[in-house]
Amino acid sequence: MILTEHQRLSTTGARAVLPYVISGARYLIVPQLSKDVENTPAHMNGGDSDTGAPIFKWSAGRFVEHDSLPLSGGEDIDYFQLGADQFLITAGVRSGHGPYDYNIDQTLFKWSGSRWEPYQAFPGFAAKQWHFFKIGDRAFLCLAQGVTLGHIEAKNPRTSRIFEWSGTRFVDFQSLDGQWGYNWESFQIDGRTFLGYADHVSDSLLFKWDGSAFVPFQSFAPKAGRCFRFFTVDDKHYLAFANIQGDSTLYRWDGEKFQSHQRLSGPSGRELRVVKTDKQLYLVQINFIEGEPSAPKTDLKSRIYRWEKDQFSLVEEFATAGATDAAAFRADGRLYLAVSNSLTPEVRFRTDTIIYSFNG
Repeated sequence: MILTEHQRLSTTGARAVLPYVISGARYLIVPQLSKDVENTPAHMNGGDSDTGAPIFKWSAGRFVEHDSLPLSGGEDIDYFQLGADQFLITAGVRSGHGPYDYNIDQTLFKWSGSRWEPYQAFPGFAAKQWHFFKIGDRAFLCLAQGVTLGHIEAKNPRTSRIFEWSGTRFVDFQSLDGQWGYNWESFQIDGRTFLGYADHVSDSLLFKWDGSAFVPFQSFAPKAGRCFRFFTVDDKHYLAFANIQGDSTLYRWDGEKFQSHQRLSGPSGRELRVVKTDKQLYLVQINFIEGEPSAPKTDLKSRIYRWEKDQFSLVEEFATAGATDAAAFRADGRLYLAVSNSLTPEVRFRTDTIIYSFNG
């Protein structure tokens, strides 16, 4: 078996897992969407959003609860460095426990040397994911956000946005047309910078940097996009794309654009993670739900593929419960995979995030 369960972490509605290291110490932070409210009907978009994001610290071969960040309706967290400064940026989709407020500030935290302190706030609307990357000396921070539901009104800027570092703070750089953003991926091919953007209700696009802005380059799906993941093998470039309502597909770069190379699976794909060992390359596909949000099937099998003869072979499936994210990390000379689960088969939020030994 490739995965062996190592540890369970008590989480509620976990939407992402982010490992990071500060001063040689390893941590894992878990944004949480919601927690169950007693005597209320089960619903994947219900519950109490004011959950916080627990921070776990690696100690004696296991994670122990260490701290937390204030975060309502947690969807994502990103870690990055600018010079010697270290930052965490949080994405929260909403606050409250019904009715919910989807117009909430998104907080950038800076490490003070002993704790995370708020540094900058961004007005957001149904925020889903942050992504940091650099082009030369320029630093960008992207926010995927938005929903298009009639009963939810946008008071803050509603579309997905890109910010640039000014030297002291992030300032507006570019707004995209996408109105229900989910995910980003940035990469370079032959000196050209590309930015993948996945959206639920409009085109999931690959943008190209033209020296002054990000311009549309290639479309991958008209709706239900969830994730892009880029990797290179034997000097060939690939881009995996997850679609929660359609096929998840692997594309290969032909020198001018990406061409369909392999169908990975049908509906339910939410997140993809490339895992490299000393001798092998793997792709972890996290499957979220099947069916509609009003009656979702959450007890699914997520997948592990191994790269063999210019394509992926399915080598293992593992049980997940409304799974949302996966992240690989090394500790004490071993490789691990953290997987966040968000919904039980009964559509309740209290379900464990699981740490696996990765034995590829």
